[in-house]
Amino acid sequence: MRFKSVIAGALMVPTAALAWPWSTDMMNQPSIKPQEGTMIPFPERSIPTTGIPTKVASRDEAKEMVNPVAVSPESLKKGQGLFVIYCAACHGLTGAADSPVSSKIGAISLTDSYVQENLSEGWLWGTITFGSYVMPAYGVPQGKRGSNDLSVEERWHVVNYIKNGLVKDHAAAASSVVAK
Repeated sequence: MRFKSVIAGALMVPTAALAWPWSTDMMNQPSIKPQEGTMIPFPERSIPTTGIPTKVASRDEAKEMVNPVAVSPESLKKGQGLFVIYCAACHGLTGAADSPVSSKIGAISLTDSYVQENLSEGWLWGTITFGSYVMPAYGVPQGKRGSNDLSVEERWHVVNYIKNGLVKDHAAAASSVVAK
């Protein structure tokens, strides 16, 4: 009988140990959790970490914007990579609206002279940011980013590629097809 009471007492020890003061859960310690309280507003005149402030509310307001990202091989490479990920599904790898879905959704050819000569960089940036009739928005200026949203700087890299690299890549792709 004594053996049974020793076993029962041994089984009770771990249960009692969980109630000791030094065995509290780290979740219940005094701290400030990110979901609690009111968020402190950013200081006035603060800018995003990308360093490019943006204060436009529509595609029309973006029309006169000037691209703050200089055209460089690095910018064109970043823009090309983002174009392939986000734009090529509808506009085609060469931007000529030659993807299988282009005609079904009404995607335009970004290599046409109308786009290259008449649409400003700000207009293209605004279209990427706010979307258009069928095209989704890839930037939310209110600061609530989604999984498909591009940062301000990434959108300017795509604009650099559309205006300065896409036509050359399209011509190179077309000449390689003719050569075969």
